[in-house]
Amino acid sequence: MDDKTIKTLVMDELEWEPSIDSNDIGVAVQDGIVKLSGFVANYAQKLDAETAVKRVKGVRGYVEDLEVRPFAQPFTDEALATRIANVIDWDTTIPKGQIKAKVEKGYVTLSGQVEWQYQRTAAENVVRPLQGVRGVSNQVTVKARVQANDVKKRIEDALARQAELEASKIRVTIDGGKVRLDGKVRAWFERDLAERAAWAAPGVTMVEDNVSVGL
Repeated sequence: MDDKTIKTLVMDELEWEPSIDSNDIGVAVQDGIVKLSGFVANYAQKLDAETAVKRVKGVRGYVEDLEVRPFAQPFTDEALATRIANVIDWDTTIPKGQIKAKVEKGYVTLSGQVEWQYQRTAAENVVRPLQGVRGVSNQVTVKARVQANDVKKRIEDALARQAELEASKIRVTIDGGKVRLDGKVRAWFERDLAERAAWAAPGVTMVEDNVSVGL
């Protein structure tokens, strides 16, 4: 697929995605690598734009140069930190008192330790859409757990259950709590599916995703 066609598909996908205002987003494509530039209203739109690009057939890679430019007057760091602490505390999937947030010029750093990856992800997900957030660095760690002997098989079985994936093309290697994925998939969203499946296994503290994208 040529770059002109990929650019058209990416622009159409961005326009189609209801969570994104694509009017101020520029798209460039070279050798299947997509670059987005311009600005969006919040950090959540920035991440949604990346997800939309990954869904497009023919995309081999992604470079993002989007600036978060809130329409409304931004919150002070102190006010934003208070809002973040509140939304984390209200979310029942996040363990109480385990995650702290530091805010500097709208950029949020999350720290702490939790039992599961989904709890780490939940903390980031509730922070992303908040007005005034310009970026999120998730430094929350997952506590190491006792490793099940069949953790490798659990991940492989999870991959096999994904209808969109050719599980036989992905290799899983386990080293303590670290999982390494190798192989090749047809599209970026398949790579994300494989990584999520690996994170869902008990005892996983790190995923090294070396899966490449291409036909």
